[in-house]
Amino acid sequence: MSFLLGVLGDPIGHSLSPIMHNRWYKEWNYPHYYHAFRLSKENLSDGVKGLKALQFKGFNVTIPHKVDILSLLDELDDEASELGAVNTVVQEKGRLKGYNTDGRGLISAINEKWPTALEKAKVLMIGAGGASLGVALTLAKSGVSQVDVTNRTIEKAEAISQKCSPFVQTKALSLTEAEETLGTYTMVIQSTSLGMGPHGLDQMPLVVNQLQKGTYCIDLIYNPLQTRWLKEAEEKGALTMNGLPMLVHQGALSFEHWFGVMPDTASMITFLTQHLEETHANR
Repeated sequence: MSFLLGVLGDPIGHSLSPIMHNRWYKEWNYPHYYHAFRLSKENLSDGVKGLKALQFKGFNVTIPHKVDILSLLDELDDEASELGAVNTVVQEKGRLKGYNTDGRGLISAINEKWPTALEKAKVLMIGAGGASLGVALTLAKSGVSQVDVTNRTIEKAEAISQKCSPFVQTKALSLTEAEETLGTYTMVIQSTSLGMGPHGLDQMPLVVNQLQKGTYCIDLIYNPLQTRWLKEAEEKGALTMNGLPMLVHQGALSFEHWFGVMPDTASMITFLTQHLEETHANR
């Protein structure tokens, strides 16, 4: 039996999810098809009703719908309920259940590349937007020793830090405070859109002058593959990773929710990296 699946967002043209999932379906000899749907916030309710009526097996949800989707679902798993955001929906017997694979996707990506990096790590999270809470809260429960949050609007950083406080040592910092104390962290995660192509390539979320050699630096942006922030961190001797591994691992967890099996992630990261490199080379 073949199923329809997809991703809802606005904008959505940049999404690599259709390329990723349709390749996995081919690898598994699944007759399914995954499509990206641009859907405005005003049309989200009608769009979800349409997917439900068309008996979609499931779908992903990205910006700006991860919170608004909650009221349209029949059930949430515990993690999605706690985070107050959903990126994966499964339809079964006419009921829609929401999950959130963002935080676990990043942790899986980190563990695959740097198996010991999270052990008692002191983490600084830059940014307090859509993906930040899921990542910060999942990290807080993962055994790291500290998760601090910095953001241009300090109140948003404080809100995420407060959610993490039952599980880990945490505080909110201004960007200036974060820059001054950057050398005290073993891992820094950049979750803002600063540095994303095509218009903001030279933008930096904060300067890396105080960064220590050997610090793990992760930018959740994957287009471009290396932001200016990652490049400067690498020049300081940091170990770096872009957002592509997280994209693949959170997608693999969605795949598992839909089909009960886990696809290969390592070969997909290589494939999508080559795809992006070829895309940029042909521009």
